[in-house]
Amino acid sequence: MKTATRLYLPRPLAISATVVFSLVLAACGTALPPTSSARVDMDTLLKSQAGHPSAITKSIARRTTREDPNSGLQVDLGPAAVLTVEDEARAAANNREAKLAAGTPTDPLRPEATLNLDDSEATKDLWVRVRQGFKLPPLEHELVAQHERFYAARPDYVQRMTARANRYLFHVVEEIERRNMPAELALLPFIESAFNPQATSSARASGIWQFMPATGKDFDLTQNIFRDERRDVLASTRAALDYLQRLHRMFGDWHLALAAYNWGEGNVQRALKRNQSQGLPTDYLSINMPAETRNYVPKLHAVRNIIAQPDAYSLNLTPIENHPYFVSVPIQRDMDVALASRLAALPLDEFKALNPSQNKPVILAAGTPQVLLPYDNAHLFVHNLSKHKGALATWTAWLVPKTMRPADAARQLGMPESTLREVNRIPPKMLVKAGSTLLVHRSEQRGRDVSESLADNAMMALAPDVPPLRRMALKAGKRDTVRSVAKRYGISVEQVAAWNKVSKTARFKRGERIVVYVPSKSKAQSSRSVASAKKGRIVREAKVGSKPRLRGSKRVMTAEVKRSSKLRTGAKARNARVRVASAR
Repeated sequence: MKTATRLYLPRPLAISATVVFSLVLAACGTALPPTSSARVDMDTLLKSQAGHPSAITKSIARRTTREDPNSGLQVDLGPAAVLTVEDEARAAANNREAKLAAGTPTDPLRPEATLNLDDSEATKDLWVRVRQGFKLPPLEHELVAQHERFYAARPDYVQRMTARANRYLFHVVEEIERRNMPAELALLPFIESAFNPQATSSARASGIWQFMPATGKDFDLTQNIFRDERRDVLASTRAALDYLQRLHRMFGDWHLALAAYNWGEGNVQRALKRNQSQGLPTDYLSINMPAETRNYVPKLHAVRNIIAQPDAYSLNLTPIENHPYFVSVPIQRDMDVALASRLAALPLDEFKALNPSQNKPVILAAGTPQVLLPYDNAHLFVHNLSKHKGALATWTAWLVPKTMRPADAARQLGMPESTLREVNRIPPKMLVKAGSTLLVHRSEQRGRDVSESLADNAMMALAPDVPPLRRMALKAGKRDTVRSVAKRYGISVEQVAAWNKVSKTARFKRGERIVVYVPSKSKAQSSRSVASAKKGRIVREAKVGSKPRLRGSKRVMTAEVKRSSKLRTGAKARNARVRVASAR
């Protein structure tokens, strides 16, 4: 049944034909096959006919169920929905956009090659290929044996590591062979991250190759609020092997290059110079280094030995097939991560494991030109995307025009403050500074894909939501310390120490200059302060006896004023007696 044919009929005839056809189908127990691109919801049609008969000519219930003709997989893209004529037009426009939203899947290492999964070489075990490429010189040391025992005693840990490596190892091995580097380097992510792309160290190193933020920038790994390419498998592998090659050219020795990868090239150079100046050997085992670096290369050799002969350690390696686990699918439109995983018929966790660089729930085509998917899922993704008629992205980027509170920004954007804070990771009691980029809901006013400049340079700047501070300079008393000054002004010990460039336990000398910053007073507070100051002057004036204070409508003399009056009276009397005595 085609909606377009029904719409051309006269309205009364169209209604009766639709209802009759629906009843016939119901009576016969016949329904459209589940693999149809449009499935009629009979209850919706009958309810529409009972309440609003004319609505049947304008709407039809559809369930967006897809079946891939090659793999036979079905993807349910959501519950049944009623589409109006306007919805149909909008869906058609979205469908045209969706057909242009992705390109043809390719091998990311050989984009010009045709993928052939029937290749006989693809059925071989990848571990055989890895063993054939071992080139590092042997390292005989007790630390190697110690780490061999560690891994051999933890078969579950080895199993988890090798299972995770199944996704990425083929690509790493391919890249290493292309550069003619030792195959042992493909095992380095076992030492760095256990092949977990989401691994983050206490020193903020990230990804399977554990790049530090500064080193990642040196090797062109983008790090912003939308993505972190230190976690991107393709980009970080390229950068890590570039770095290792540079270190090998610098030191001429793979063991020293690996030590520098862990400890830093400057530290290794200084350690070599110390040994040279003392006439000592300059090999890896001879230089003085931290414990972590001393164990780094022995750990790699221990893993190498286990991969070479797993039976000798009573371990079983997870088999890894010798073909790409993933292919690259070009992305040409912004797209929600959740939608992409549904179109690819992949669990969300698996999709994120293959595309771990995403920091937000939307893929920006300008900043992320491709997604990685298993071959079958890539084919299904492209097929389903070409049929998709809904919106591709529900999120977009918004530049903050001025420094503002998240609540004010959420009100202006028409979205819940809790959602804005959560998706942008804004802590409590913080302001969002002007020029920051926030991820926000799409709307008619904000419906375009994010530009390349914004996708590459987006940043978030926050400031404490506190009153402006004013600087105060004080003179230290006899027993003033950093802690006592902080307590006196209700500020933290760390702040006082930082402002005065001293330790948190420092004691100030008497008369020493102390700097603190306190909240600036508002106009109302200033007015009260002025009033208090005037009041204080009146009291002080009263104390010396110039004028009494007024309290309500009654004149009241303070005790100080009374005492001052008595003193003056006594003084006058004494003066009078003196003058009388002199006269006498």
